[in-house]
Amino acid sequence: MTSGEKSSPNDIGQKHSVSGYVTVNFVKTTTELRRHLAESHGRNRIALVPTMGCLHEGHLSLIRKARKLADTVVVSIYVNPLQFGPDEDFASYPRNPENDAAACKAEGVDIIFHPDNLYPNGHPKVRLTVQEMSDCLCGSHRPGHFDGVATAVNILFNIIRPDIAVFGEKDWQQLAIIKRMVADLHLPIDIVSGKTVRETDGLAMSSRNRYLNEHERKLAGSIFSSLQLMAENAKKSDKNCKSLCKIAKNYLKMNKIDPEYLEIRHACTLERLERLGGPPARAFIAAKVGNARLIDNISLEDNT
Repeated sequence: MTSGEKSSPNDIGQKHSVSGYVTVNFVKTTTELRRHLAESHGRNRIALVPTMGCLHEGHLSLIRKARKLADTVVVSIYVNPLQFGPDEDFASYPRNPENDAAACKAEGVDIIFHPDNLYPNGHPKVRLTVQEMSDCLCGSHRPGHFDGVATAVNILFNIIRPDIAVFGEKDWQQLAIIKRMVADLHLPIDIVSGKTVRETDGLAMSSRNRYLNEHERKLAGSIFSSLQLMAENAKKSDKNCKSLCKIAKNYLKMNKIDPEYLEIRHACTLERLERLGGPPARAFIAAKVGNARLIDNISLEDNT
């Protein structure tokens, strides 16, 4: 395809020209994807960046990291129905495949995998179950969510067989669970994390931020500020986790935000911590602002 020809992201397996790169392939089927990757396996390092689309700068930062670490970069775009509850926003979850395709091309992605359905006959009969690590934080408020995440990611790993997979730190619980899944299932994949990318006021970039109106968007900035407040107090002297959480909750109350959860937990095992100064600690928060459920977390390890 020449640079003057028009392209559509709906063309299965169609190659598109990218400035500075040879081609990028938009693939919708497992068979087609495996055909494109056949020559790469054993020769090139393959990196996967799993996404649900509606790409923003946070996703692009993960793609750039993958580009530095691997010869072939695959971005999956799939809004996974298994990780949405019956009252959650699966139907309304933002989708923008045209913009996603353009963003991937601009970043030099080799393959965009955008399946209509990952599961045979609509729903898998066999799924993964996440124990213990899914019983807290988002998992306790979204039953079955991480089972759906683990099942979909494991399917992607089996189809693509990447050497590297890159996940964002904003979804830290997901990151920790995927690392444990890879260890428990002896998968030959290196899990690499990418730092949370933030707006100018600190709000973590998220596809759900577009749900916020102007007033809600201003309030949402206090989510990160509350985490920073915890880190500042921890650095000064306060090592009691309940005390740190209370400080942050009072701050959020002044900004009319009632968090779904606000906790300090072990960064690797996700076990609840009582005091700082021992295992690596992170502060986690989820809060509903308007119609948007927003999550964030920061490390407190440097403050212990």
